[in-house]
This record gives sequence, C-alpha cells and structure tokens, in this order.
Amino acid sequence: MDLSKAVKSITDLADYYIPEDLKADRDHHNQARVFLISHLFGPIIGSTVPLTLFFLSPKPSYDIAVLAVSILGFWIFPPLLKHTGAYRTLALVSVQNLIFCIFWSCYFYGGITSPTLPWVLIIPLLAFFYIGSSAFMRIALISMFVGNVTIFLYMYAYYPPPENGIPMTQIENLGIVSMVATSIYVAMMATYFAKVHESQAELEALVREHLATAAELREATHAAECAGAAKAEFLAKMTHELRTPLNAIIGYSQMLREDAVEEGDEETISDLDRIHDAGVHLLRLINEILDLAKIDAGKMQVFEEETSIADLIRCVVDAVRPEAKQHNNVITVQVSPQVGTFIIDRQKLEQILTQLVDNAVKFTKNGLVTVSASCEETEARNAVKIVVQDTGCGISEADLAQLFEQFTVLGDSSSSKYGGTGLGLALSRKLSVLMGGEISVASELGKGSAFSATFPVRRPVPEVISKSPAADKAA
Repeated sequence: MDLSKAVKSITDLADYYIPEDLKADRDHHNQARVFLISHLFGPIIGSTVPLTLFFLSPKPSYDIAVLAVSILGFWIFPPLLKHTGAYRTLALVSVQNLIFCIFWSCYFYGGITSPTLPWVLIIPLLAFFYIGSSAFMRIALISMFVGNVTIFLYMYAYYPPPENGIPMTQIENLGIVSMVATSIYVAMMATYFAKVHESQAELEALVREHLATAAELREATHAAECAGAAKAEFLAKMTHELRTPLNAIIGYSQMLREDAVEEGDEETISDLDRIHDAGVHLLRLINEILDLAKIDAGKMQVFEEETSIADLIRCVVDAVRPEAKQHNNVITVQVSPQVGTFIIDRQKLEQILTQLVDNAVKFTKNGLVTVSASCEETEARNAVKIVVQDTGCGISEADLAQLFEQFTVLGDSSSSKYGGTGLGLALSRKLSVLMGGEISVASELGKGSAFSATFPVRRPVPEVISKSPAADKAA
C-alpha cells in the first residue's frame, strides 16, 4: 500500500468519529482529524514507555500501572467525541492527560533529568494541531501547562519520590526507548500533517482553477446571450423585410394566374402555379424562423380564445386533403363527443396540427392518416389530446432522439425526396411548451408513426342572462 492509500485509510477511520457539525467547517474538520489520529495511534507508541519500565524495574509498582492506564485512556476520546461533539473540552482534557503522563513518569524516574522528559516537546506540537488560531484555547493551554509545571516542581522539591531500584545503565536504555518512541510519534504526526497540507494545497489549486473556469464560462455565456439577442433581433427585422415583397409576389402571381385562366394560357398557368407555391413555401419558412426567434427572445405571447377543437381539426384536414390525394392517402378524423369548445390559443394550435398532419401526409404513400382527439380530465388539470397517426415510412430510433431539434431532417434521402428544413417540428414543440403542453412520438421504421400532442384547456364559462327589474315586474 502506498503512502496516499495509507493516509486515506487513516483519514477514513478518523472521519468515522467526527460529528457532522465539525465536518461542516473545513478547519475544524482538519483539527478533529489530527486530534483523532493522535488518539488512535498515539497510545500504541506511548505504551512502549510503561512496558519498558515494567521489564526494567525489579519490583514494578503502582506508578507504572497508573502511567499505562493514563496512556491507554487516550482511546476513550474518539468515542466521546463522536457521541458528545464537545471538541474543545475534550482537547483540553486530552492535553491535561498528556501533561500528567509526562510529569508522572518524570517524577518517579529522574525528575528534570528523566529520559521521558522529551515527551514534553509533544505538548506544543499537539496544541498547534488541536487548537489552530483560537486565542481562548491558547491561553487555556498555556495556563494549564504553567500550572502543571508549578505543581511538578513543588512536589519534586518537597516530596521526593521513592527509589525505583532501576540501575543507571537501565535508565539509559529507557532513554533510548523514550527517544525513539518520541521520534516515531512526531514523525507520524508531521508526515500526516504534511500530507494533509499537500492535499489542501492541491484542493485550493483545483478550486482556483474551477473559479477561473467558471469566470470564463460566465463571460462566454454573456457573449452567447448577446449574440443570441443580436441574432433574434436580426431575424425579426430580416423576416419582416422579406415577408413584404413575398406577399407582393404571391399576390401578383395570383392576379396573373387569373388573367392566364381567362386567356386559356395553360403553359403560363403552370409556371405561375410554381411561382405561387414557391412563394407560399418560402413565406411559411420565414414565418417559422420569425416565430422561433420570438420564442427564443421570450417575446412570443399566448392569446387564448374560445375554440371548437373538432372544427379546427376538420379545417386543418381539409387544407391538406389535396396533397393527400396526390399521394393516394386516405385521411380519417375521429373526435370524441367530450371534445367540444375550449379556451386555447387557436392560432398556435392550428399551426402545430397543420405541421403534424402535413408531415404525416408527406411521409405516407398509398396509406392511411388518422387524426383523433380525446379529453383527459384529472384533478390537476383538464387537457385535450390529439393524435396524428400514419402508416408511412416510420422513423428510426437514431432519428427519434434528434427529431425535434432545429434544422434536423430524417436523413439525406428523406430530405431530398420529401423536402423540409427541420424547423417545423422544432417550432411545434416550442409552441406546445409555451402553451403548457407537450408533444411525443412513437414510431417504428417501415410501419408508420404516431405523434401525440396534449394541451391544457379550460371550458368557457356559461353566460348568465339577468332580467331587469322592469321585466320581472311586467312578467
């Protein structure tokens, strides 16, 4: 296991004991981690001192037992932190217990020349890790340390400890063990702290990188919004400028066709029909672009009015019957009796249905196109569902995923065969969403398609006819 994996495993173990409120603050979280790691692994290293004393002492006494219990007592701090969350209190108690362990061993084994005295160096190290920049904790720890030193010096001066019977040569061995244990403990904490600091530096660098990326994205989004607004404004102006001469072309072609019909000029009539159809197709395309630009700019409004759904469907179907006959298609209409007059945006609904029925007729040869309407009444809303089903060529699964995207057609072969710009279905979906509805499609290649359009509707409020007082009196 490499160092990174080992550090992660140790960190995960420490995080198990950290309460959620401490995890919420990054600095407190890191302090609690160091606190727990020192308490989980410190007793293992520190226990080498009482264990050495036990083997070196000719008559082990209570002082060794007290020292061992105090060192092993550090293991109760992780569960206490998990269940109480009192980090500051436990940190102060822990440092006090460490000071007691050090001065207790020094009192019985050499005083100020004790081989366990180097453990005093651990106190400021842990204090730095535990308390961070808290002024209150610093003052509390300094006061605690000074008080313990005073008590230790007083006790050692006026109440000398009993003889422990350990030869001076053995005391030197105790010093070696103590120094090695101290070095291992300090190295362990320093290595972990360095690794945490390195990870924190990497995290801060990553955060700075993300902030820079976010700033670039904001600038790009702003630029895109400005470009989108400019595009919408350009399209609105351009389509308006194009519609005026197109309407004139369509009107003049109709007038010239009437004259050609009177003169019986069949060749001219055919040419004028082509001009007229091309002009109408181009005008429709321009209107679709203008509507898309309005929707994208948030300027498209919904105008609701009383509308007979059945009449609207029949008008749309009647308009495409000539093209259906050219393709040898049969169109049927099935309207449920519950579908009557509703409050809805008639113009937009007609535009959507015209697109769906026109597509069904266009992509069907010698087949059947069925337009059906029904009501869907729930507690949440009342809706009308219109389904346009055909027995045409169908749509592949790959094309279904992008069917409602702008400028998307059903492949090069279908586009060249049937024509189309890929704007109609995209516009229909956006209009339906604007009206609070939705459009879905189910299709199988070679077996036809079924487009379902559902729109929320309101029934018109019946008019209340009131009688005047004079009329009541006359009655």
